[in-house]
Amino acid sequence: MKGMKFSKTGWLILSAGIFIVVVAGMGITRSSQLKDQNRLGTDLLLSQTRLDKIETTSQTQLNELNQQLVDSGQQIAEAKDRLRQKIKSVDVTDKFYEIAQYYSVNVTIMGTTTISHDNYEGVPCSVIALSGSACGELTNIIEFIAGLNNNFSTGFVQSTQISVADDATVGESTASISLVVYSYEGS
Repeated sequence: MKGMKFSKTGWLILSAGIFIVVVAGMGITRSSQLKDQNRLGTDLLLSQTRLDKIETTSQTQLNELNQQLVDSGQQIAEAKDRLRQKIKSVDVTDKFYEIAQYYSVNVTIMGTTTISHDNYEGVPCSVIALSGSACGELTNIIEFIAGLNNNFSTGFVQSTQISVADDATVGESTASISLVVYSYEGS
């Protein structure tokens, strides 16, 4: 086979065809690159938005936790201030009698321990225990026991045993009460 000869017009048409194919290929490649660039730009914007939300949420949570820490510190300081009072056996017994009188019950037996030192929920405190018996009407006895819990801000009724008067006999109900009072003496 002899070599094919092209005329100038044939070469021109062949060159133009090759040029068009190359330009079309470059156009398709560029179009694909633009689509990828747009998709990546959208992904970047979405990721940036998510990151901003995470940073905002994290900062908000950090602020809330810091506020909770401040509030907890204030609550601890308030609790220590309520506990910070010297306890004396005389003061505790006087308060016990005062509360009994208010609720119209009679204290029949009373005793206190010496002041000791103990931890209450991890806080070192001075402690005095009081045990006593009281008699009176059943409703007054019950109100008296509740009143002990309400009126000793740093103490609580540890245990109580109530004996209810029988209706057949004209007697009074009695209660044996164990009370613990704490005092915080730290800084």
